Amino acid sequence: MVDIGARDFVLGVVGAGAMGSGIAQVALTGGLAVRLTDADAAQLEKARTALFRRLDRLAEKGEAKPDQVAAAKARLTLVAEVGDLAPCGVVIEAIVERLDVKRTLFRALEAVLTEDAIIASNTSSIPIAAIAQACRVRGRIAGMHFFNPVPLMRLVEIIAAADTDAPVVEALAALGRRMGRTPVTAKDAPGFLVNLGGRAYYQEALHLLQESVASPEDIDLVMRDCCHFRMGPFELMDLTGMDVNYPVGEIVHKGYWYDPRLKSTPLHESLYLAGRYGRKTGQGFYRYDAEGRKIAAPAPRPATAAPARVILPQPVEGLVALAVAAGVETHAPDDGASPILVAPWGEDCTAIALRLGLDARRTVAIDLAHDTSKRVTLMTAPGADPAAAEAAAALIAAAGRAVTRIKDSPGFIAQRITAMIANLGAEMAQMGLASPGDIDQAMQLGLNYPQGPLALADRLGIVRTYEIMCRLYETIGSDRYRPSLWLRRRALLNLPAATPA
Repeated sequence: MVDIGARDFVLGVVGAGAMGSGIAQVALTGGLAVRLTDADAAQLEKARTALFRRLDRLAEKGEAKPDQVAAAKARLTLVAEVGDLAPCGVVIEAIVERLDVKRTLFRALEAVLTEDAIIASNTSSIPIAAIAQACRVRGRIAGMHFFNPVPLMRLVEIIAAADTDAPVVEALAALGRRMGRTPVTAKDAPGFLVNLGGRAYYQEALHLLQESVASPEDIDLVMRDCCHFRMGPFELMDLTGMDVNYPVGEIVHKGYWYDPRLKSTPLHESLYLAGRYGRKTGQGFYRYDAEGRKIAAPAPRPATAAPARVILPQPVEGLVALAVAAGVETHAPDDGASPILVAPWGEDCTAIALRLGLDARRTVAIDLAHDTSKRVTLMTAPGADPAAAEAAAALIAAAGRAVTRIKDSPGFIAQRITAMIANLGAEMAQMGLASPGDIDQAMQLGLNYPQGPLALADRLGIVRTYEIMCRLYETIGSDRYRPSLWLRRRALLNLPAATPA
């Protein structure tokens, strides 16, 4: 097997687009000699100019010394033909996402490389086994999936197909570390880890929008302020573009034989078909100006005066704290007039009002599952008295928090999305796609999640997470919300979500 640490080791990169030049850059800064090629000679020269500019920028920012940058530049060789990659110990392919083109390239690489050289694909959607099928020595074929922009994203997925030799996976992981990346190993499955695990964040937000529970702006605000995601799901979809996230979602959905947990919505498809891709086209879920800045939504209406008192049928600590912060009295017996505040887990306002025998017209549900220091979400049942919601919103505003008002929804916004993220992560662990630790690390590094899905289940509480999923399944009635067996068993045994099988 090729020695990644050998002094004469050379890395080959095929494809000089954004991904290929990014891979070449982190290899050069990791001390490797790189041979870069592209079918388009003009693109190859353009990539070198851009790559050298980025290296110079590192020196300007003090992140590299000038002599280190000069040495990195000297280690790059542009080559015109695949045959010029013959000395390479590893070749990473980063070309168009077409199986026939990749297979042709891999056959050409096999014809010129030594028997112990490794050939890896940077594909994000094509099964590695499908590429390897065209090769003579399938054991040396694997996936090495980087994330865009490569110099900034620390994760690399190492994908082992059915025929990939274990030493090949180990060698690519070592190569990833030498390039300054954090490798996680995954099975060859649709979407691998990140493009599969990331479906829950997008798709549940899309389903909330499809049900008219809340606007894209409200959903994004809740996920940023309450759950500490860097970007809301709709902002993120607009950034990556519907021309990217919709087709990838369809590939993953089809790859898992149309599992309902992975399905998108008609609205998502309609934006894709209409060419409303997001920032790049000026309109997606949001509208953007000529500089790509989001056009602000109208300011929320001001709240009315806080009520004199609220009814708390259950002594929930978070509700008491909100009332105290707003200077509002709390009572347990119903006075027949004041707003009734409840804090359900996985239920909608309709269900908890009926379960507790409350007046549904005055009942207001408050989400306390996540951080409420900046923003609080509330909802009411159909037919509720608008004055009850107004009074609850005024109480929250008086307590110094922003208010998000939504339509009745089991699990509000944040509970639904985070529970679905956790449930999909649990299903990935159940399928053995990777270790629980690698699943969590992949989601954090590849998607900038504040926590991995299994860690998120433990923070919510494994029993609570399972409870939310069960209530979603019962209320909505879709197989989309069936709890993972991994989640169910650990909840019933009260074990951490990351407990091995």
